Amino acid sequence: MEARTIRTCSRIIGIVLAFCPSVAFASADGGRDDLSAYLAARIAAAQGRPDAAAARFGEVLAGRPDDPVIAVRAYREALAAGDDALVRRAAAVLQRADVAPLDVALIAVADAARRNDPAALDAAATRLERGGLAILAPSLHGWAAFARGEDPNPILAATKDVVARRLSLETQVLLSIAAGRDDGGGARIAIEGAQSPLDIRIAAAQLLFHRHRRDAARALIAGSDPTLTAHRRGIGAKPTLAFGVSRLLARVGAEIAGQGPRSLAIALARASLSADPGYDRARLVLADALARDGSEAQALAVLDAVGRKSPFVEPAAASRIGLLDAMGKGGVALDLARARATARNASSRDWQVFADLLSEDGRFAEAAGWYARVVAAEPPVPWAAWMQYGSALDQAGQWAQAEPALARAVALAPDEPLALNYLGYARVMRGQDVAGATKLLETASRIAPNNPSITDSLGWAYHIAGQSHRAVPLLERAAAEEPANAEIAEHLGDVYWALGRRFEARYAWRAAALYAEAPDGERLVAKLARAPEG
Repeated sequence: MEARTIRTCSRIIGIVLAFCPSVAFASADGGRDDLSAYLAARIAAAQGRPDAAAARFGEVLAGRPDDPVIAVRAYREALAAGDDALVRRAAAVLQRADVAPLDVALIAVADAARRNDPAALDAAATRLERGGLAILAPSLHGWAAFARGEDPNPILAATKDVVARRLSLETQVLLSIAAGRDDGGGARIAIEGAQSPLDIRIAAAQLLFHRHRRDAARALIAGSDPTLTAHRRGIGAKPTLAFGVSRLLARVGAEIAGQGPRSLAIALARASLSADPGYDRARLVLADALARDGSEAQALAVLDAVGRKSPFVEPAAASRIGLLDAMGKGGVALDLARARATARNASSRDWQVFADLLSEDGRFAEAAGWYARVVAAEPPVPWAAWMQYGSALDQAGQWAQAEPALARAVALAPDEPLALNYLGYARVMRGQDVAGATKLLETASRIAPNNPSITDSLGWAYHIAGQSHRAVPLLERAAAEEPANAEIAEHLGDVYWALGRRFEARYAWRAAALYAEAPDGERLVAKLARAPEG
């Protein structure tokens, strides 16, 4: 938060204390202190400092131990800060008032898992069945049944909900290995067929290592990813409730962090760590959710807890670099990335992260050199790596070397609109095989018809090919969808001008000049000055 905003909030506190002595917080036993702590807590929360916010909300809750309004704020900030005592204290207040959020039930789930108590886990899972986290219940009941020595398959097979069904199938795979019914072959087919996340492959491999099925475990986690490489050393795990529940909660939290309520992702990750404090993957999920929620400093603190010998140390380092860059500490991030990329044991992920930062800093020629290492690494190399390599070469002015790299990206992903768009548009802009390039753009537009950039590229290709009338509706649609895009607005103006629609052309160019960055803004102003009014 800016200093000016903090000063404003401080003034508000003073005004409230001076003129509102009867505010709800005021009481005979220190109401002003309560209000000061409450407002300080709100400021800390707005600043993305959950540790400070939790401490102040804890003070207020101590003075108002039955207030659910204070308790819910204390609960959320305590979850983000990792203050387990305050989490439980606030949760108890919310439960007594019968207004507890659905994720409060995860506390009992984690406790039962950590104690390896199947009866308690069953009871906690039953409570989840009545809320928004019901998708977890079948898998939790399945793990509880396994811990009791019963067959979990009837429970898991009866799952009806689509999302819960997918989780149940993954749980069945893990429990089949744990029970000795699968030596890895069936698990591999099931995991690959369901396109399960990397976490499930790693969990299955850990159970196989525990059963001394080392070859099967390594086959399940083959690949050059540093996390997989680290786990191939033979990190086994017993099929305890702590293991199963922690993996399940972190797996769901990872999906929610990117697209759902961040508070729920934080709760799931915290519960995963409560069940198994040694599960560093949950720390990565938690750090991601905290960063997306605006608590970057707290996210860095979570990543600091990932040990140097952890199999997740590589992704933790990459996340730390990304966070530092997002916090405006690009120089620190770049130095850290360079140190990792030039280390003797550097991985392709380290090269990738360093190249991304160099590219972001406009150092495209240098970035291209590091992207070259990425694409030369152990196959398979994803299409995106080839596209980044080609893009860096292109922006460094090395089109002759960029074109084959971009063509390789398209060959690897012929249905990927971003790759098709980049290669097609780059060729159109250079007048190379305009007809063939236009076909690439037409394919990209069919796949992603609502992408304004691709729509603009296709419209411009038609204009270059002498089909300006065909270009107009595409460019008008792209401009309507992205009115602040200077390049699209200029393209539309150019096509209007070519068709003799001078007034509309100048209007489009003015819009482009309004949003363009220097030196394009100055160029557009000069373009308008040269264009006659009539």
